[in-house]
Amino acid sequence: MFLRILPFQRNWMVMPVILAFTLASTAYSQVPAQDTLRMTAPEIEKRFIDSNLLLLAAHYQVDAQKALIDQARLWDNPVLNTDQVIAANGHFFPYGKNPDGSFNGQYYVQVQQLIKTAGKRGKLINLATTNAKLSELSLQDVLRNLRYQLRTDFYSLRQQLANLQIFDNQLSQLNLLLSGMGAQLKAGNIAEKEYLRLQALVNATQQDKADLQKTIADTQSDLKTLLQIKDDVFIKPVTGDIPQTDLSGISNIDMLFETAKKNNPNYLLQQTQTVFQEQNLSYQKALRVPDLTFGPNFDRNSNYAPNYIGMSISLPIPLLNKNQGNIKSAEFGIMQQKTLVSAAETELKNNLATAYQKLLLSLKQITPSQTAFYRKYSDMYDNVVKSYQAKQISLLEFLDFFDDYTNAQIRMYQQKLNLQLAREELNYQTGIDIVK
Repeated sequence: MFLRILPFQRNWMVMPVILAFTLASTAYSQVPAQDTLRMTAPEIEKRFIDSNLLLLAAHYQVDAQKALIDQARLWDNPVLNTDQVIAANGHFFPYGKNPDGSFNGQYYVQVQQLIKTAGKRGKLINLATTNAKLSELSLQDVLRNLRYQLRTDFYSLRQQLANLQIFDNQLSQLNLLLSGMGAQLKAGNIAEKEYLRLQALVNATQQDKADLQKTIADTQSDLKTLLQIKDDVFIKPVTGDIPQTDLSGISNIDMLFETAKKNNPNYLLQQTQTVFQEQNLSYQKALRVPDLTFGPNFDRNSNYAPNYIGMSISLPIPLLNKNQGNIKSAEFGIMQQKTLVSAAETELKNNLATAYQKLLLSLKQITPSQTAFYRKYSDMYDNVVKSYQAKQISLLEFLDFFDDYTNAQIRMYQQKLNLQLAREELNYQTGIDIVK
């Protein structure tokens, strides 16, 4: 920002120039030991997908559940039972042949196979498949939440850095004025209270800047965690103005709700949990039917026939335990889950309505007339500074305008941020990027 040098400033012109260059250098060296990593929104999302450890862990969970589907398809292993004689009639391992040619000693061999009845194996496969689906939806929900946090931090950081630039520019201007007023104070041309009033404004602006830098540090930390960046770097968002918001694809809340019911992972999780509970009830009812165990057996020298071959069949008799408790529990589980689905449906619809309303309100705040206002206000600021230097307005008038101008600049960036966050919140609730 160029200033008109008035006659009373000529004696102290060199010092403010040096101060201005010092402040400008400081503004761009907030983190001198850090490298600046410039990233666009698509670049930051790609790095997030490729490197986030929470997503990687969720992927492993999905793979683990899919492996259980293959496990559920496997048949039970057959069981081998045997009974071998060790000692009899004073002899160890009395195996061999008698004088008449018959075999001496006794042993027993049996092979048994468990056969699951009432479609239990198929029902277990269905449960494992639905469980894998639940893991996939959980992964999608984790991705949705982390992506929303990533985008929120990205656009918030952009707004915070824009506000930091405002403070840097204001401090540069204020310090120039303060330096000039200091010279005038020594010359006895102004009252000390004017100098102290301006110095108080400088101190307050410096404090606001320091508080903002702390917020920026927190946002940087969150982004680095999401992106798994361990190096000493400073992330700087590279993005232009917010693109035109197109709501032509959104006719009403009911349309948004139907879209969200097909794409919102959290809602789909609740629905799939209902399917899982229904499948569990079907499986618990199947457990009332006893499983069958059968297999051949061979017995030498321990039956009415020297070499006995038979077939064994084992079947529990369901008289006392008919799995009544587990069946009742599964029925209550279905009722509980249907209640949760109804609650999730109400919550989703309310969240969609709120997000959509926020977006419409944010759009109303950014209009061509407001854009023109902020541009004219910025031009007026330059004139006010020059007027104060020329003593055409009082210090009080200058300070009032200075506060209003600073707040207006911050409010302008906040409105842009509010619009971007409203877009992201609607996309978050819908489950897809319905607003590009």
